[in-house]
Amino acid sequence: MEAIPSDTQTMATPDSGFNFLTPDAWKALLSHYSHVVLVANSEAVDFTRLRSELPETALYVFFNNVYKVLDEPFAGHAVLFARSGVMGANIVHRREAADVLRFFAGDDFLGVVNIRVSPEENFSEEGRFEGAETRHLDLTKMLVDLYPVGKIATSGFAVALWLAELQLPGKILLAGFSAKRSEKWKVFDVHDWTFEQIFLRLFARMGTISMMGGVDTSPYAAIARRFPQVPPIEIAITAAEVLSERLHNANSQIDRLMSVTKSIRAIEGFFRRFKPKTRKQRFLEKSKE
Repeated sequence: MEAIPSDTQTMATPDSGFNFLTPDAWKALLSHYSHVVLVANSEAVDFTRLRSELPETALYVFFNNVYKVLDEPFAGHAVLFARSGVMGANIVHRREAADVLRFFAGDDFLGVVNIRVSPEENFSEEGRFEGAETRHLDLTKMLVDLYPVGKIATSGFAVALWLAELQLPGKILLAGFSAKRSEKWKVFDVHDWTFEQIFLRLFARMGTISMMGGVDTSPYAAIARRFPQVPPIEIAITAAEVLSERLHNANSQIDRLMSVTKSIRAIEGFFRRFKPKTRKQRFLEKSKE
């Protein structure tokens, strides 16, 4: 574990169960790495390419249920960001901490960072993470006036934005941030995937971060190269016009499907009333009493 200056190490009170670092302490901890690689829980992650192109001084940032991308313990510098929910860190209240942390061991593992990005999310105490070194990170203020109202930021987006603001000397690389649903893993509608992709790709074009499998494979860059005489704004307007027409056509088909499946959804809604309440639902009901 890298040493952190004692005067910047923590903002938490002794025995509070939480370990908050100052921005200077985070920067001191993460500045030792040539690259900080954010690994999405996505089938789009190409570990073979990552490990072959990046030096051993790269730090790999994993999120939550890492068994979505790892088949065996990870050999290399790593840190796990564990997202909180209303009942605390998700891997804790779902009793998955041991299953997740078995993928990491040794001095190259920096430990767990328990994060929250929304006011209704709550931290879990240090002792709930199977003995792993644990730090806490509150990103609610950073996102409150930025993220679209009614949606909640993904862990990857929030951490990418936070790292960019730290202005680390190393490079920030996003791997597998495709925002695409696969047959194996779903994407959740509570997040604004379109907003996040626009934001991250603009960051990438500014050179603040890099994206593997994102901006570097954009077909619109090829259009700009083919028509150098056309201003970028005209290409953007034309692309928006085509996408708008395709979205309108897709919505027409969605409306038709909603009409055809009306009876099926009514039957499903009836039987859902008999489904046992989840631990989260029981927790929320009890907290209101």
